Amino acid sequence: MLFRDFFQINAPIENVTQVIRYYDVLCNNMNEKTGLNINTYEIYYLILNRLAVDISEVTITQLDQFYQETESLFFAYKPHLMFPDIHRLFDEVKSENKTMNILSNTGFIKGKTLRKLITDYGFENHFDFQIYSDEVGFSKPNFKIFKLVEDQININGNLEQREVVHVGDNVIADYNGAKSYGFDAILLNI
Repeated sequence: MLFRDFFQINAPIENVTQVIRYYDVLCNNMNEKTGLNINTYEIYYLILNRLAVDISEVTITQLDQFYQETESLFFAYKPHLMFPDIHRLFDEVKSENKTMNILSNTGFIKGKTLRKLITDYGFENHFDFQIYSDEVGFSKPNFKIFKLVEDQININGNLEQREVVHVGDNVIADYNGAKSYGFDAILLNI
């Protein structure tokens, strides 16, 4: 509804929802195939064009304003933690002198917003680094993004690839991508 109302789209909400979902899945699949990252605003333009909005009339400033609206709503109704006491597990992992990091493909939610969310939850000190596809221009399963992880991990040590465990919920991007690169991997089925 926000997308429809903000851009004054003259289409039923069901159509808008269907188009947004279509481009969400398509762009995710393209990112997985190319290993690159389609920018959030590029996705917006694809959706707007499909919904018969003249994209030559839509400015970056408007897209910025729309993104700010979505971010405000995201924090007003932020995701609930599935495991509210997860910080205990994080503390335990860190006490074992292990590193934890975030590697995430982004789409509608940018890395800068996810960083704010991690801080909002009080988890920023649990993660040694965070890598988001929109910030580096690559998406999982591209070897380049896994190489960025390996390079960050090895700044203060010399781990072998097989000692790194990548945990994720996408068989193509997370599990197969990490395994193909040489990391170990755990596939979550949530």
